[in-house]
Amino acid sequence: MAQDRVQKILAHAGIGSRRACEKLITAGRVTVNGKRAELGGKADPAVDAIQVDGRAISFPKNYTYLAIYKPRGILSSTKSELDRRTVMDLITTKTRLYPVGRLDIDSEGLMLLTDDGDLTNKVTHPRYGHEKEYRVLVSRHPDRKQLATWERGVVLEDGYRTRPVRVRLERLHGKGAWLRVVMSEGKKRQIRQTANSVGLYVVKLIRVRIGPINLGSLKPGQSRPLKESEIKILKK
Repeated sequence: MAQDRVQKILAHAGIGSRRACEKLITAGRVTVNGKRAELGGKADPAVDAIQVDGRAISFPKNYTYLAIYKPRGILSSTKSELDRRTVMDLITTKTRLYPVGRLDIDSEGLMLLTDDGDLTNKVTHPRYGHEKEYRVLVSRHPDRKQLATWERGVVLEDGYRTRPVRVRLERLHGKGAWLRVVMSEGKKRQIRQTANSVGLYVVKLIRVRIGPINLGSLKPGQSRPLKESEIKILKK
């Protein structure tokens, strides 16, 4: 293999997403031939000894790709400091997998689990344009102005301006309404904060699609392997 950036090599080895691997490097937890790795530095895994926390990295022969329905009350992380349940408690595989497309603890729906760091980067980085689609139950009937403002983008409390999204009314539900929201970015709790900014309160939030992957008939807590056709589209 030719030389490549260390963070990319780590991601390819399934250590985590490229962003997560960059944090490992800046934290001083990665060494190349016994020396502390530098962010942006290069190595050749065929000839260089690359270690994370003193353990040599290895490359899986076959990657694992799972679609999973995360229920409400379950963390999207691999472990919990407070001993709460995570998505890893929902699967039986012993392969070290990482969550892709995280959801907050009060939200539910589609997530991906894989040990392929390159695919993780392509799904999560905005420049690859993988859409994410949500069903959102709000507590009141929205008017056209609220939906139009949501679609154009709003400025959140931290000063971040959201990108334009697609929002449509799916159906009324008692005093509330189900909306469909399609977006290509995924700032933490963005849908909830955006809804609040236009005068709507999110009662329930379900992610139903990531790129070409649909939630389909999965029930809360269930998972399934991705199809080869789905994996190919994600990698493009």
